[in-house]
Amino acid sequence: MPKGNNQKLKLYYLSRIMIEKTDDDHMITMPEIQKALEAYDVTADRKSLYDDMDVLRLFGLDIIGEKIGRNYYYHVGKKQFEIAELKLLVDAIQSSKFITAKKSQELIRKLTTMASEYEASQLKRQVVVQGRVKTMNESIYYFVDDVHRAITENRQIQFEYMRWNMDKKMERYRDQPYRVSPWSLTWDDENYYLIAYDEEADCIKHFRVDKMKSIKVLDEKRVGKDCFKEFNLAQYAKMSFGMFGGEKTGVKMAFKNEMVGVFIDRFGREIMIHPSKKEGWSETSVQVSVSDQFFGWVFALGSAVKIISPQKVVERFKTVLENTQNLYDTKG
Repeated sequence: MPKGNNQKLKLYYLSRIMIEKTDDDHMITMPEIQKALEAYDVTADRKSLYDDMDVLRLFGLDIIGEKIGRNYYYHVGKKQFEIAELKLLVDAIQSSKFITAKKSQELIRKLTTMASEYEASQLKRQVVVQGRVKTMNESIYYFVDDVHRAITENRQIQFEYMRWNMDKKMERYRDQPYRVSPWSLTWDDENYYLIAYDEEADCIKHFRVDKMKSIKVLDEKRVGKDCFKEFNLAQYAKMSFGMFGGEKTGVKMAFKNEMVGVFIDRFGREIMIHPSKKEGWSETSVQVSVSDQFFGWVFALGSAVKIISPQKVVERFKTVLENTQNLYDTKG
């Protein structure tokens, strides 16, 4: 049998055929494998293919052969990712605001190469994301990589922080670039955030990664380690309400008993809840960043929730409500 021109790539093409053409529900015979290899200008006899399959098994490809009737059939069993796992990843990429539309397509196309051609058709899904605004910052992936590198190498970073102006263009938030010590990255409310220590302000801050620009990894070592010894990232995200900053304050709140799930979902099962003097109501105390976003969350819950203390937070909430009402009472 004359050899094809791509014999050196036989193992690669054989693994590709097995991954793309087979799964638990689709099998292939030896003659079909030989024919598929010929399409890549590779020739192979049965004996060499048996040896090649043993080599692929050694490399971790789960090739299964079984006799059905008079013929032997082959397929790949366990793969690096199960089809259900790939579907989950595709859905997450498709619905993510953080990942650009272009990058979403690229990532999904790469994921389909890990499935058979039959399974790949199931990955061509369109998750309902009506009204979802995808980020337009294609450089964000490299920014994330720079931040991870700075964290790994224990170094500070410098960057410009941007914001939208009325002309719908991005402009610098301030003239001077930020210089911070990066300590963590977190995902919250569909956005990627950098959690860092700002030595100049002597506090922990967070920044949306898609609004960062011109990141430089500096030679200076990170500072602020003591601030992060007791830092609880999950708690920080819960109290920040969409990562909008505000004064960290202990707030006592009352709520109707049927709203208990809302509070547990927001603050976690560890919050202390006790009965209120008012029948059918309960009370709890939580740490929050007092901001307009926090007041918006309270307002959305309507008459089923009430801020009890401290009084300065109560008065501030009243002012917010009054200002909002005045806005609608004023003509023009």
